Amino acid sequence: MEKLYAAILFLAAIPFGAHAHENKSNVTVQGAMTCITSNGAPSHEMGKFPNRANPNSFRKQTLRFCFPTHPKMSPTVTRGLMSVGVSVTGVPIRPYTAGYYDPNGRRGISHDPSSGWRQQAMDNPRSLGMDEQNAHVDRSGLYHYHGVSSDLLASQNATLIGYAPDGYEIHYSPVKALSSWALKSGVRPTAPFGPYDGKFEEDFEYIAASGTLDECNGAFVEGTYTYFATDSYPFFPRCFKGVVNPNFMKRH
Repeated sequence: MEKLYAAILFLAAIPFGAHAHENKSNVTVQGAMTCITSNGAPSHEMGKFPNRANPNSFRKQTLRFCFPTHPKMSPTVTRGLMSVGVSVTGVPIRPYTAGYYDPNGRRGISHDPSSGWRQQAMDNPRSLGMDEQNAHVDRSGLYHYHGVSSDLLASQNATLIGYAPDGYEIHYSPVKALSSWALKSGVRPTAPFGPYDGKFEEDFEYIAASGTLDECNGAFVEGTYTYFATDSYPFFPRCFKGVVNPNFMKRH
């Protein structure tokens, strides 16, 4: 936890650009849980919202993320969480989109999941109005990351960028931590058909031992299980090996 405190204190001292919103975050240890609270604003300058591809405006809000202080491995793997982590500054990490292929939808995308092909955000981040930090704002005004933020990384002295819902750390180490996910070969069996090119989540598959990380983008580092953010798919962990706090993220 000393690293978490040090990171927040360091980030609090960063001068903000003309278009930055002041980040206010705090960490507390409450028995079995460690909680990060924030106003949802990043510690770095964010892009202009709304913009041509994103009609939503940023709204400061009270966010609270709680995860186990002493994480433990679980006999089962947890999947399907929308919020897969929180940065040390209290900004949510949410790599999934709410869009699915729909021939009747605007630009071929809607919120109807029946096609089974979920839009993959980092295939064309500009089409979703993301800023240079691979983040954007949703309908509720929530600023969140879909990929690694270069400014968040530059503001730290270590590789730690955040925490997962099970309490294990999320680091960024692009030379040593390599994803084991890759594009499938062949073509999609159903509409929208066409070759697997990364436009949809289902275009990728896990190939064990093809990289240094497991299916959850994690690995044991000096005996401690650790998640990693990567420059390629899945970008952040999408499943969790530890005991997850089901109330990881709350808004007030």
